[in-house]
Order: sequence, then C-alpha cells, then structure tokens
Amino acid sequence: MKNVIHWFRRDLRVTDNTALDAAVRSSENVTTVYILSDWKKNHRWTGPNRQHFLCGCLSSLAGDLAEIGGRLVIRQGDAVAELEKLAIETRAEAIFFNRDPDPYGRGVEERLQKMGARIGIAIRSFKDVAIHERDEVLTGGGDPFRVFTPYSKAWAKLAKPPVAKRIQRMQSPSGIFSLPLPENATWELPSAAGGVLEAGEKASRLRMSVFLDSGLARYGAMRNIPSGRTTSRLSQDLRFGLISIRELHRATLDKMETLDAVGRDSAATYVSELVWREFYMQVLWNFPGVLEEEFNAKYRGMVWPGKRENFQRWCDGLTGFPIVDAAMRELRETGFMHNRTRMITAMFLTKDLHLDWRMGEMWFMQTLADGEIASNNGGWQWSAGTGADAAPYFRIQNPWSQSKRFDPDGVYIKTWVPELRNVDSSKFMDPPAPGMRLAPGYPSPIVDHSAARDITLDLFKLAAAR
Repeated sequence: MKNVIHWFRRDLRVTDNTALDAAVRSSENVTTVYILSDWKKNHRWTGPNRQHFLCGCLSSLAGDLAEIGGRLVIRQGDAVAELEKLAIETRAEAIFFNRDPDPYGRGVEERLQKMGARIGIAIRSFKDVAIHERDEVLTGGGDPFRVFTPYSKAWAKLAKPPVAKRIQRMQSPSGIFSLPLPENATWELPSAAGGVLEAGEKASRLRMSVFLDSGLARYGAMRNIPSGRTTSRLSQDLRFGLISIRELHRATLDKMETLDAVGRDSAATYVSELVWREFYMQVLWNFPGVLEEEFNAKYRGMVWPGKRENFQRWCDGLTGFPIVDAAMRELRETGFMHNRTRMITAMFLTKDLHLDWRMGEMWFMQTLADGEIASNNGGWQWSAGTGADAAPYFRIQNPWSQSKRFDPDGVYIKTWVPELRNVDSSKFMDPPAPGMRLAPGYPSPIVDHSAARDITLDLFKLAAAR
C-alpha cells in the first residue's frame, strides 16, 4: 500500500506497538493521528490530572516520531468523522489501530468499521492493550471466568505474544493539517494538575528499568507500604501505552531469573498483579453492565443510606480518619494513590460511610492520572463486596488498624496531613475519645467505625435476603 493511517489511542509509543508496526510494514507512507475530544463536555470518566499527563505524552510522542521520520497529526472532534476526513485527505487505503477494552471504545470501533465499509477503506484492528483478550482465556466450557485464581492459571498456560523492537524508520506525508499539541493553558488545565511524574515513552522506560533493577526483588515485602517508592509506579504508563504490557511482562520474567528465591517470589507477586489487570479487563469485556450495576446479582439495587454530605468530606480528606484523609489528599494533589490506600478509602466510603460505590468509582476516574475503567471498576466492586471474586461483604477493614500495619511510624499520614505532623504516631492507631480531635484544626472522626461495621453487616444481609 502507498498511504495508510495509524490512529493512536492508548498506545502512545513507538516500541512494540502492534498496529503501528503493522502499518509501517504495510505502507510507504503512514499518517499518524491522535484525535482529541472535548474532555470537559463529553467525558465524565476523566479529569485534569489524566489530561495533564496526556498532554505530556503527546508532546513526547511527537518528538519520538520525528526522530524516526514520522509526524504526529492532531485533530479534535468525533473520532470516526475525523478519521473519515483524514482518510479522504491522504487517500489512505487502510486505517490501523489497537483495540480498546472498554465499552465506549468498542462502540467507536464498531462505527469505524461501518464507515470503512461505506467509503471502501480497510479497517485493521490489533490486540495490544492486553496480553490476552476477551475470548482467549475461557473455562473448559467456553465461558468467561468469574474467579481470579482459575483465570490466572489458565492465563499462565497460554503462549505469550513476542515483543517487537522500536521502529527505526518510517515516513509520513507532509502538508497534512494538524492542530497544535495541547498544553495546560490551551487545554484549560490548572497549572498544578498532574503530579510529579514525567510523561512520555522515554520517562516510562526509565521508570521500568529502575523498578526492575531496584524494586522488583522487594516488591512482595514492600508493596503494601504507602510511603515512599514501594511499587512500580507504572500504572499510568500502562494506561496510556507508554510501554507495552508484553514488554513489561517479558522483562519481569527475565529479571526474575536473576533473583534469589525471595526475589523470585516477589516477582511472581508482581506478575500476579499484571494478571489481575487483565482479569478485570475480561470481566468488563464480557460483562459490560458492571459499569452500571453490581456484578453479583444478589446485591443489585441494595440501599446505600449514608449521608451525602459525607461524600464531600471523603473527597476532601476531612473524615477525621488519618490514613483515609492522607490518601484522599495525595490523590487530589498528585493524581496518584497507592493500591493499599485505594482499598482502604474504598472500603471506608462503602462500609463506614455507607455510600454507593459508584460515587467513589466516578471520583477516582475524575482524579486519577492512571484511571483505567476496568481496574477501577473491579477494585471498587471488590472493596464494596459486590464484584467478581470480591472480598466478602463481612471483610471490613478497620482504618485505625490499617494505619498500625502499613504506616506504623506515621510517615505517610504526616506527609499528606500537615495538621498531624506534631502528633505522636501512636495516636493514629486508635480513635480518639468521642468528640475529641487528634489535633487543633483537624476534624474528629465523622463516624464510629465499630457502629458503622454493624450497620454494614445488616445492610448486606437485608440485600441478600430480598
């Protein structure tokens, strides 16, 4: 072919990019395009932190493409309409793209296929976001898995796709109109949005290298500690496709072979977390209704009687529970939250404040830089006790004991809750006396955890008995 289009979506890299590799191999000229949408008007599932990171990713991608002879075209509007215009402008014979696992993305893909048939252009889609997609990991009866452990065992038995090298050379046509790259000011983003992580493929590859060299061997022992760099911090990189899941998985296995027994166990734990990501993707692929209702039919329509005003206090980190407040403030300020504190805050919203998990799910998607619809929904339903292979409803984490286990010296709490920096960390392990505060200017707990726990047990029993 002479002219084709590669549509960048959540694959913002030039290394091991399945669709981009295929496009470059198939055609003399490849027009690469990213299509912006009006994130404030059209998407309830995003927010400034993720958009800020996206801006950095696109700027980096444009530079990476220029290094190998390519050019990134920026358009804005409906993706299918813009791709049709671009195909006509460039006389493209095919549009290449990597498939999206979420229902919205798949809906766009269906429309794109119809457009291609209408105007006579080939539409070629590829697997890239996951190592194994919807129909690849099934039970012996051909059904999707609903429980993680058997899914992970079946997943592990399948042959893994190879990892491609970085594209060395490509050619993009000149003279194609492009909007300027989005920036904070032009994209209506606050200057403080986005946290501290550098965007782009090169920065992501450096993070991966640092984690594999210095973090993987101790991941198993440290992964539940929210203070410091105790996890890979690659979640936003996978979300935007700055590295491929294939390469990360392969590199982890290669590094595992060099470690001692403890290190290998640690690496295996990390691989398991990567498989959880794919488990939740296949749940969303096969059961898209989980975005609107509980996966477990027994709890659909259950009542969440919590006080609505407490939701804002939870969002603002003003609940009077130090580890909850620290996590919520970190999220607001940086767009990141540690996995352990995601569980703590989610269980607190649903099982202490008795508020609908969908409210928290939405807030996380609007504030997380790494917001992944499938993982976020899976995590929230797991914590609420309503999801696939979820924590049983009677598993209710005590925020005070969670502080004792995972932040015993109060390092994390004092980092994000300045009102408590002069308070002895032992005070964070148990609730203060009723009506008392841990420090001036810091609120007293908005609920009694023990009483809230009893209410939760009753709510779930009532829902199950209907």
